[in-house]
Order: sequence, then structure tokens, then C-alpha cells
Amino acid sequence: MRITAVSDRQRAHLVRSERGYHAFVPPPLPPDIEFDLGLASALSAADRAVGELAGIGRTLPSAAFLVHSMMRREAVLSSRIEGSEATMSDLVLFELQPTASKRGSDVEEVLNYVTALGHVLDPERRLPLSLPLLRETHQVLLTGVRGGYATPGEFRRSQNWIGPPGCILDTASYVPPPPEVLWECLDAFEKHLHAEHTLPPLITIACLHYQFEAIHPFIDGNGRVGRLLVTLLLVEWGLLPAPLLDLSAYLEPRRDEYYARLLAVSTQGDWTGWIHFFLSVLENQAIDARNRAVALHSLRQDYRTRTTSARTSSLLPQLVDALFETPAMTINRASDVLGVTHRAATQNVIKLVDAGVLTEIHSPGRVRLFLAEEILRTLDGGGS
Repeated sequence: MRITAVSDRQRAHLVRSERGYHAFVPPPLPPDIEFDLGLASALSAADRAVGELAGIGRTLPSAAFLVHSMMRREAVLSSRIEGSEATMSDLVLFELQPTASKRGSDVEEVLNYVTALGHVLDPERRLPLSLPLLRETHQVLLTGVRGGYATPGEFRRSQNWIGPPGCILDTASYVPPPPEVLWECLDAFEKHLHAEHTLPPLITIACLHYQFEAIHPFIDGNGRVGRLLVTLLLVEWGLLPAPLLDLSAYLEPRRDEYYARLLAVSTQGDWTGWIHFFLSVLENQAIDARNRAVALHSLRQDYRTRTTSARTSSLLPQLVDALFETPAMTINRASDVLGVTHRAATQNVIKLVDAGVLTEIHSPGRVRLFLAEEILRTLDGGGS
């Protein structure tokens, strides 16, 4: 790690390894935050936006149908920050017909993210909010996909580093704590998870996200686990009723600033800059998610109106609702959803095609695939 990039004050947190390189050991939370008018205003705006999104999530009749789609959106975009090229369309098609996707390996990574997010948010999960839960999450994320070499579910036993391709430990932008002090850092992190927090919840989450990324406890997959942790804390601490907020839609096009803000906390002690940035992410994405949820609710109402006339099947609204969970359909899925024969399912799917709700797409093999393109466009909003 280049110590010339580290301020004099922050050099107190550098350690020199036996091999001669410098690594950064973040001090325990909480930091000493200077609250000025600007930070108070940013916190108020983020609190208000998150609160309004929570209200939508608790009162909108169709909110339960939207949660699955919003989870998929976050999974796609969080994975894209790490280099995945999968889209929402790729994901929903892969779930129904794996051979239909041209980006199979990327989609498997995204699907692992969806599975991991569903696991940590399951009220019946085996583990409480803890380091073992994060290890379990990491195992789900990386098993069977790129990064599977990085001992899924295990904290690292070797040194990792962050920097441009080809850099070494001495020239890296950032070198996290050496393995010999890793557990000390993780123990302090876990204790703060369960401590009585003196800072407001959204700022505490900002601090915990930074701390996790600074510790970088896994060989690979730290970014995805760290962003998933934010979603988990928002729900676990009662700030949102469900994972309705997709941070990564804002972070993905601003990944350079995202990484720079995190790094500046370590190298310059710039907590204020990071917290301002994080609060702006929460505010923008809470507003976006609220608007997207309202738009999807309106679209659902429109579809239900179109499919509840006297001349249509009484089963169509049920099929419409299934599309807001997964915006793609096969005849077999329609048959399962409706509990009808293959022939009756085909008739109902074709009625949704005629109503403009579904579009049949070309697919390899004999399975007929249909996409709810308007739902996907509303979900994507430029993020796919």
C-alpha cells in the first residue's frame, strides 16, 4: 500500500507486515462524526425518503408482489458492479429456461445473489445477525460460480489487496488488515453490530458498510456481501418492511466515486464525505423505489382491468399477479400457477399475449417463452 497516499493522521492505523508491505487496520466503530447543518439536512432527507418508501411498502396492496422483482433488480445491478453483464431479462428467462440465456455464468452469479438475499431475510433462518450469517451468505453467493476458488463461506487466511490490474502489495491502492489481525477486526465489527448505537441508524449503517469493506474479510465477493448487508440492516432494524431499496442502481454508474469515497475514509479519515455520499444514495434510491413501486402498482391495476371483463377468463388476474413476481412465463409455469391443464394454460397465456401483457420471444428448443416486457421496462428504468 502506498503510504504517501495516506494522511499523517491515518498513518497511525497502518501496520507493517513481516513481508515488509503496509496494510490498513480500521479502528473500531463508532467514529467521531462532526454534525454540521449540511450533514443534518442530508440525514433528514434520507430519513424522510426511506420512511416514505416504508409507508408504501406497508400500505400498497401489491407490495408483496413487487418485493421479488425489486430483489432481482438489486441482484442484477450489485453483480454488475463486480463485472457481470446479466440483465433482468436474462435472469427471469434463466430461472424458467436456463438454455434461453446467452450469459449463463453471469446469470448464475446473479441468481446466487437472489438466493442469498432471500436467505438472510428469511424470518425462519437458522442464524441471527452475526459473522456466521455473513459467512453463510458468502457461501451461497460464490458456490459454483466465478470466485468459487475463494473458499466460499470462509474468512481469508491470506492477504488480499485492491488496486489496478497488475499492481502488487506495495503499489496497491488499499491493503486491508493482515490475516493475523483479521479476527480482532471482525470481533470488533460484530460487537458494534449488536451495540447500543449512539449515531442515527442510517449513519450507523453507512459506518458498518465502510467497516466491512475496509476489513475485506473474504478473498472475493466482499462488495456484494457488503451491499447485501445494507439491505439486511434496513430490514432487520425495521427501517423498511421488505427489501424494496436497490442501492446498486445508483452505485453502478458511480462506481468510481463509490470506491473513492470508501478509500478516502481509510486514507484521509473523510467520514463526512462518505456519509454524505451514502445518504444521497439512500435518498435517491428510496425516492426511485417509491416511484417505481407506484408505477408497477398502477400497471398491475391496468392489467387487472384489462383481464377482468366478462369475456375473459377469471384466471387471468392470478396469472397477471405471477408476472409481477417473475416477469416471464412458460406454459408449464402457467399450468402450475393456475392449477389447470396444459391446454387451458396455453389458452390463458395467449389471452395475455392478445391483451398486450405478454410477448412471445424466440427461444432454443421446444419450450415457448413469454416476457412481460412492460413490467421489465418499468423495473429496469435504464438500469438493465
